[in-house]
Amino acid sequence: MAGNEENFVKNVVNSSIEVISSINEIHEDIDKAVKTLEECLKQGNKIIIFGNGGSAADAQHIAAELISRFYKDRKSIPAIALTTDSSIITSIGNDYSFELIFSRQCEGLVNEGDVVIAISTSGNSKNVLEGIKVAKKKNAKIIGLLGNDGGEILLQTDIAIVVNSKSTPRVQEAHRVIYHIICEEIEKKIVEKDG
Repeated sequence: MAGNEENFVKNVVNSSIEVISSINEIHEDIDKAVKTLEECLKQGNKIIIFGNGGSAADAQHIAAELISRFYKDRKSIPAIALTTDSSIITSIGNDYSFELIFSRQCEGLVNEGDVVIAISTSGNSKNVLEGIKVAKKKNAKIIGLLGNDGGEILLQTDIAIVVNSKSTPRVQEAHRVIYHIICEEIEKKIVEKDG
């Protein structure tokens, strides 16, 4: 039995390593995302992030790294996760529908020049897609942090960072590496600019 457990652990770790290693193949999309976010911040705009489930937690993680700090003490970077206010989410879900929990918030919070980071491991989350549609109407740039083949959301983004895996846990693990790269790069650029 112990051998089976050991093999299971090795298989999961090797699978994760394989998917995370594939990030090297999409480094140009990550670079484009960093440049877009840097331009947004230079113009005095903000970053808005959303997703469901584990991706909701990732949205909050990204916002925390930007608002607080990643490695360095520096000024706070304006970022909002639309997944944190249970009163807003439940009232929209109850009064309208769960599909509108992000679009309704985008209607009130997104301004021209902002950047939306939309996270979906399937690429097909309906409420994420609805949020993107509203944000685009308000002239925000859209970065998709996606999995699978990018799904429907792929075609709605300005920049798509697609982790090519159908396994939700493996995609989420790769997403964490990607957004840590983005947060570290953005922080460096902010510190350099203010230094």
